[in-house]
Amino acid sequence: MSRSIRPDAVLVQAVIAGALSFAHLHDLAQAAGQTGWKAWAYPVSVDLLLVAAWRRLRTDGPSRLAWCWFLIALVASLGANIATAGFLDLDHPPALLRLGVAGWPALAFLGGTLLAHSPTARTAPDDVPDVSESAEVTRVPEPAAAPEPIPVVESVPALPEAPAAPAVEAPPALVAHARRLADDHQARTGSPIDLDTLRARLNVPPAMADAIAAQLT
Repeated sequence: MSRSIRPDAVLVQAVIAGALSFAHLHDLAQAAGQTGWKAWAYPVSVDLLLVAAWRRLRTDGPSRLAWCWFLIALVASLGANIATAGFLDLDHPPALLRLGVAGWPALAFLGGTLLAHSPTARTAPDDVPDVSESAEVTRVPEPAAAPEPIPVVESVPALPEAPAAPAVEAPPALVAHARRLADDHQARTGSPIDLDTLRARLNVPPAMADAIAAQLT
C-alpha cells in the first residue's frame, strides 16, 4: 500500500531557513575572495559544525566545549545573514572580514576534532566512606541508682530464665555515618563525641547506639 506524503510545516520552514543561510554564507565567502567550490564549502563547514555541537549537547548533555563551538558556529551563520543584508559593502569587504573567512577552515577543523575526540564527562561514583580512620567515643558513666528495698515474700517457685536478647548488629552504612559524625565532632570541639550525643545525632535506640559505639572504638 502506498503511503501518502504529508508535508510538515516545521520541516518546510527548516529547509527554507537553511537554504537562505546557506546562500548568505556562500555570498559572504565569495565577497571575501573565496571563489569557485571554496565559496560553497564554507556554508557546509559552518552548518556541519553547528550540527555537531548540537548533537554533542543532545547526546552527552550540556558542556562548556559543546556550548562554545555551538555559539561560534551560530555567530558565523548569523553574522553572514546580517552582513549580506546591506550592513557591509560586499564589493569592498573590510580586511577583518577577509581575515575571518580565510581563518575559518582551521577554526572549524579544530572545533570538529575536539567535539569528535574529547572524552565525555562521566558522573563520579558515590563517595565511599573511608573506614580506615577511627574515632574515639567516650562513654559518660550513668549515675548509680539507689538500691531498692527487697520485699520479704514467701517462697515462690523459680521462674524460668528469659532467653538472652539477640545481639544488636549495626548496619555498615550506619556505622560509616556515625564515624563521619564522630570525626566532625572531634574536628569542631577538639574532644571525642560522647555516647549520648552520638545517640541523639543518629536518632537510634540505646542498644543500637551501644553497638555502633563498640565498632567505633
